[in-house]
Amino acid sequence: QVQLVESGGGVVQSGGSLTLSCLASRSVSTFNVMGWYRQTPGQERESVATIITSGMTFHDDSVKGRFTISRDSAKNMLFLQMKNLKPEDTAVYYCNAKTFLPKSEDYWGQGTQVTVSS
Repeated sequence: QVQLVESGGGVVQSGGSLTLSCLASRSVSTFNVMGWYRQTPGQERESVATIITSGMTFHDDSVKGRFTISRDSAKNMLFLQMKNLKPEDTAVYYCNAKTFLPKSEDYWGQGTQVTVSS
C-alpha cells in the first residue's frame, strides 16, 4: 500500500504564495500520473494540475500562470507552487498517484487545507 502525505497548507492573504508538498512512500517515477486535486464543501473534487511519466505537465485553466506542478524523483516528492492566490483557491488540496500498467492503482493523500483570505 502506497502512502501519500501532503504538507504545506495554511492561511494566506490574497496575492500570497504557498508551496504544497506530497511525500510518497514509493518512487514517484513508478507512477504513470501524479496530480493535485482540490475540493470545497458540497463540491466534487476537481483536478488542478497533473504530471505524467515523461514530465509533461497539465494545469487547469483556472490556475494557469499561477500554479506549477513539479516532482523530485530523488526525494519521492510532488510539489505544487501556488502564486497570486485568490479567495476562490480556498479548498482542501489532495495529492493523487495512479498507475495503469501492469496493474491499475489509485492512491490519495489525506489532504491539506489552503485558505486564502481577501
